[in-house]
Amino acid sequence: MAKTWHNTSQFMNTGFWSQFNRPIMALAPMANVTDAAFRRIIAKYGKPDVTWTEFVSCDGLCSEGRSRLLPDFWFEDGQRPIVAQIFGANPENFFTTAKLVRELGFDGIDINMGCPDKAVLKQGAGAALIKDHALTREIMAATIEGAGGLPLSVKTRIGDTRNTLDEWLPVLLSAKPATITVHARTRKQMSLVPAQWETVKQAVEIARGSGTLILGNGDVEDLDQAHARIAETGADGVMIGRGIFGNPWLFSSRKREDVPLEERLRVMLEHTNLFEELFPGIKSFDVMKKHYKAYVNNFPGASEMRAELFQTKTAAEVADIVKRHFAVTI
Repeated sequence: MAKTWHNTSQFMNTGFWSQFNRPIMALAPMANVTDAAFRRIIAKYGKPDVTWTEFVSCDGLCSEGRSRLLPDFWFEDGQRPIVAQIFGANPENFFTTAKLVRELGFDGIDINMGCPDKAVLKQGAGAALIKDHALTREIMAATIEGAGGLPLSVKTRIGDTRNTLDEWLPVLLSAKPATITVHARTRKQMSLVPAQWETVKQAVEIARGSGTLILGNGDVEDLDQAHARIAETGADGVMIGRGIFGNPWLFSSRKREDVPLEERLRVMLEHTNLFEELFPGIKSFDVMKKHYKAYVNNFPGASEMRAELFQTKTAAEVADIVKRHFAVTI
């Protein structure tokens, strides 16, 4: 008989979250983007206040395939505080995964309740949980029990097909998570419409007095935009995702447009070499291609250079192309 999970915690465990001066600037979890190589580059050139891993399947981590997924959880102390993000729909697997996350030495654990990907939704995971409040409560309780003191956070959306924050957010708040990140769109909207930041303000008002921090997410490209969104919503911080592409300096005081092209290409080569060093036979080299699209733009000959880079299979080939175009090496 399956165990029934109940959240018996009477006190909020904030962990590292209580150590921040606000506003908090966070790096979003992005599949096949925020891997260990890219996170090391970001930590070196523009470290955020807090970093997330890619999201990893609880079911996969509780199966014979665990070893293939563990590289998604690789990290170094220089990336702390770092939060492991997980997804699924089985409370027992959340409990087991939370214990693993604690054993691996993470600073926090985050449940993805916002991914709109069809394969994730089919599992009853990600944004599908927005419609299943009972299962959500079980999952959060199981995660808290397994985490053994790690602070819990949740990343979610404002609703399924419409804004239901008035009903949805109190469900999450009942588990006393340290932080909730609100992506200011519904599941149905995916990223096809502008983020509705007035809903982040609504979330802040709903959470007022709970002790739970609210981070906003959606369409923020740089720190100036982040601070503007915080001023208009009262959020405790902002999580930035797509703005990080090709811009490891995003969380620093440097503007991407002020970084010389040669330096940008040198960092791209450093990123490529690190990816190849960390993931031989583990991750496809094609993962790097989306980064080349972001690193290589806004200069004469960029499109031709990108076309060549998209055909590469090794770091050496990338280095040869960059050297041929710009005589840049690392």
